[in-house]
Amino acid sequence: MSDQEIKITFPDGSVREFEKGSTGLQIASSISEGLARNVLAAKVNGEVWDATRPLQDDASIELLTWNDREGKSTFWHSSAHLMAEALEALYPGIKFGIGPPIENGFYYDVDFGDKPLDGAELEKIEAKMAELAKQKSEYVRKDVAKPAAVEYFKNKGDEYKLDLLEGLEDGTITFYEQGNFVDLCRGPHIPHTGFIKAIKLLNIAGAYWRGDEKNKMLTRIYGITFPKAKELQEYLTLLEEAKKRDHRKLGRELELFTFSEKVGMGLPLWLPKGTLLRERLVNFLKKEQDRSGYQQVITPHIGHRALYETSGHYEKYGKDSFQPITTPNEGESFLLKPMNCPHHCEIYKSKPRSYKELPVRYAEFGTVYRYEQSGELHGLTRVRGFTQDDAHIFCRQDQVKEEFIKVIDLVLYVFKALGFDDFTAQISLRDPADKQKYIGEDEAWNMAEQAIIEAANERGLVTVTELGEAAFYGPKLDFMVKDALGRSWQLGTIQVDYQLPNRFELEYVGADNQRHRPVMIHRAPFGSLERFVAVLIEHCAGNFPLWLAPEQVIILPISEKYVDYAEEIKLHLDEQGITGTIDNRDEKIGRKIRDAEVKKIPFMIIVGEKEQEERKLSLRKHGAGDQGSFTPEEFVSYFQDIINASLSK
Repeated sequence: MSDQEIKITFPDGSVREFEKGSTGLQIASSISEGLARNVLAAKVNGEVWDATRPLQDDASIELLTWNDREGKSTFWHSSAHLMAEALEALYPGIKFGIGPPIENGFYYDVDFGDKPLDGAELEKIEAKMAELAKQKSEYVRKDVAKPAAVEYFKNKGDEYKLDLLEGLEDGTITFYEQGNFVDLCRGPHIPHTGFIKAIKLLNIAGAYWRGDEKNKMLTRIYGITFPKAKELQEYLTLLEEAKKRDHRKLGRELELFTFSEKVGMGLPLWLPKGTLLRERLVNFLKKEQDRSGYQQVITPHIGHRALYETSGHYEKYGKDSFQPITTPNEGESFLLKPMNCPHHCEIYKSKPRSYKELPVRYAEFGTVYRYEQSGELHGLTRVRGFTQDDAHIFCRQDQVKEEFIKVIDLVLYVFKALGFDDFTAQISLRDPADKQKYIGEDEAWNMAEQAIIEAANERGLVTVTELGEAAFYGPKLDFMVKDALGRSWQLGTIQVDYQLPNRFELEYVGADNQRHRPVMIHRAPFGSLERFVAVLIEHCAGNFPLWLAPEQVIILPISEKYVDYAEEIKLHLDEQGITGTIDNRDEKIGRKIRDAEVKKIPFMIIVGEKEQEERKLSLRKHGAGDQGSFTPEEFVSYFQDIINASLSK
């Protein structure tokens, strides 16, 4: 091989030689022209690059298309730049904040000056984007010296880009240019704008610059694009279905929860039906935890500031927490707790421990508080006060993998009982290139990461590995669940932690009569009850599993003459733990059935003259209609069989 050639390793392990300076796009062309037409970016040694960026050294490469997550992300990042170009053409003199890709689409934060953007103008912007996309302008990457970059944006009068430049080092700054638009950007981008065929700007919101309420509020424009018009239409259809399933809408209609400005933004109020649903979830998990040897504990809603300084949470979450609560004692302050784990460390430390006691498993449905920015609050999925189904396992090093596997089994059981069948386990490791973000020694991190990988393999989980997604104190296994609409949500999590036991000086006496540090495992199958309920509502469109439904049956007497018999049946069901109500309104039975269907009540029990005489009931199932005639005892047996089947292991 000459010094003008480089070795390129492909995902299948094969190696080929190419001329130095070859791009990902040229490499794709050497394989097939069809592939080259679809390549959006290239993953070079694990880092996503422009497909048009030259390679100067030996490298591993993965060619990314629309079918790859990073390919979509690059496509949407480039679309944000295309939108910015259209905006600058239509509204000269505007200024730009940031414009990143997001899970579905992209946004750009824009300062329009004194003129607010009217939502009716989005179609005009879309049309301009489509016009510019057809020009197939190349996205060109340029290295720029910091003084030149500062000079460019000073001349342009864009204080937001100048603010971003302050945090960048000379030699690391790049511009991207397409058509008549130039932006400060690290990239990567797709080869040219012609890949963008279908465009939809979705909505407008407000966003403070850098998320700080003291800064100016910018206009955030959300959009999404696709390489084919058909895919955009499918997505818009999905959006319409998502609106019908929106947990905020259904939560209001099903009388599950509400919010009050007087109580405070991001602080949900659970209504009676929502409280019952929540309690069913809690009791379901408590029952499984009891079987698995967990001990329930309760900790305060506040803690001394020193507690969170010891744990490291004050440093990491201080800016996202409520301000300290001061007391009459000078210098004394408390915080609304951002996490439960420091409290559990102190419980473990409350008495001497022997190796024979381990593992110790503490569980708590503990409410924690984070001061999320008002613009980021969203129903139950992003709140300021939420309850975690927290548990912390303190174990010996030789017990870590076994305990981790037991937690995986618990998470899988929870998902099965609630109908979450499509999920991926994300192995979240630290970023080896930026170890400053994490606490602890390399040896401990290596052991923790290996235990997680082995446990996931032994349980045959479908996994992906993400560098840089670990918690600051240890690696974790995050369960990424797809709902009925194909959207991905991070729900359950399991984390191995060698750091907090050190920080809190936790110990046990080993078989060698010496003092040792336990290993700590954090786990939360739900994650937070609020977020979990929100995702569950949207997944099942409010049609909860029978065992979880807050209102499982409704009894519909045909007229007031049969209310007494309806009350007899209700009393019998109450004794069997079946939750229900009687609709004794002076309405026709057809109206009562329609109303019960809207409320998504699983079973409707209809009683009239015939049912009363025969001591039976007529049964209707939500969404399925008439189920025939049952005695009350037969219905209870039928009801319990359904629940037993859904909760079987």
